[in-house]
Amino acid sequence: MDVMFNMMTGQGKTWQDQLAFVVAAMREISSHSDPQEMGQAYRKRMRTVMPVDGSLSLSRRELEAPAYRITRSTMWQEEINPWKQKDRLPLLRGGILAELLYSDQPRLFDDFRISADDPAFVYLDGYRSVAAIPMYDRGVALNMVLLLRHEPAAFQPDEFPQLVWMSNLYGRAVHNLVLSDELREAYGVVDFELNAVAEIQRSLLPARNPVIPTLGLAVSYQTSHRAGGDYYDFFPLPDGRWGILIADVSGHGAAAAVIMAVTHSLSHTYPGSQDQPGQLLEYLNKHLHTMYTLRTDAFVTAFYALYEPRTRTLRYSSAGHNPPRLKRCSDGSLAILDEAPAFPLGISLHETFPEASIQLVPGDQLILYTDGITEAQNTTGELFGVARLDRLLENCAIGASDLLRSVLDDLEAFTAGAPAHDDRTLLVLKVT
Repeated sequence: MDVMFNMMTGQGKTWQDQLAFVVAAMREISSHSDPQEMGQAYRKRMRTVMPVDGSLSLSRRELEAPAYRITRSTMWQEEINPWKQKDRLPLLRGGILAELLYSDQPRLFDDFRISADDPAFVYLDGYRSVAAIPMYDRGVALNMVLLLRHEPAAFQPDEFPQLVWMSNLYGRAVHNLVLSDELREAYGVVDFELNAVAEIQRSLLPARNPVIPTLGLAVSYQTSHRAGGDYYDFFPLPDGRWGILIADVSGHGAAAAVIMAVTHSLSHTYPGSQDQPGQLLEYLNKHLHTMYTLRTDAFVTAFYALYEPRTRTLRYSSAGHNPPRLKRCSDGSLAILDEAPAFPLGISLHETFPEASIQLVPGDQLILYTDGITEAQNTTGELFGVARLDRLLENCAIGASDLLRSVLDDLEAFTAGAPAHDDRTLLVLKVT
């Protein structure tokens, strides 16, 4: 260890001086987040304790023997960033440097000579002492540093092992910084693309809530990632009727968002009449299963209802979706719209979707939701559940918007504001 400290800080220094040098060097080097800047700081420090007449760095990453690149040289007037300016790095083949780099071994030369026809002659001519230090990555010397001195036998053999050790520790630190930088850039690209997907997805949702006679309406839509698999929609139909759809694609993120977009496209290009809930779901199921979900193992739960404002009737079909909760404010009773059950969309090609009807009356409150609402957890892992929805529905003195806000506030308090782990969509309907 003393050899290493003497090599780094100078013979005859006290241990306090050595420690002060090491701490100052490590502080400076660790302050850099850019690999190029960190390398400059490291080389500046090392030149004060180990003077050299020249140095050379090589790389064989992404190359086959005997090719290699010169990544850094003290001969250059301009320093090139080897990670971002690879096209400017000299590409050489064969010769002494290829032999050293592909040998995967450190070498120390006390009386170095190079042939005039060697590809690296211009870089090594005139140097008599060469310390060739391989920089290992997964056990292979993908890079190498050469320290150069004009006089022969300028490097101490007993210090060479420590020099190889120190250089590789520094090399690993630089490599980790490069990987971190590349990862940050990759995340930036992914983040940009996911934001674009999220914007496209939100553009598929209704720009505003429709005005439906005899029905108050409020909606909340929240994805757990940039983009999600929840979907809701409203379809204006002849004679003032309205189709109301809520759906939930299995999974999360961009993959679910793609299936959500496909479901939206199928819903809006349905060639039949959207006033038959069962037939619409059958059409969606057939096309999702045939062209999409069969190869991805995805599926879609959906609830589609047809509302007749004049008579206040609701006819619906369900494809494995959470049954809406209905509060009869006129008599205080609670109903669950679960009389038309079927498998989710995309599972069985020949699934049929029965229909059921219910007569609504003024004051009725109806909540349609995805399972991101009821499966939200508190800090102890307890689920929000349907009982809390039912309790909130008991407040009959408020409109659809206030009822929606009360559910969201209760959910926020229950989860202590933790980020959503699943997409959350909530539709509140109040019959007027």
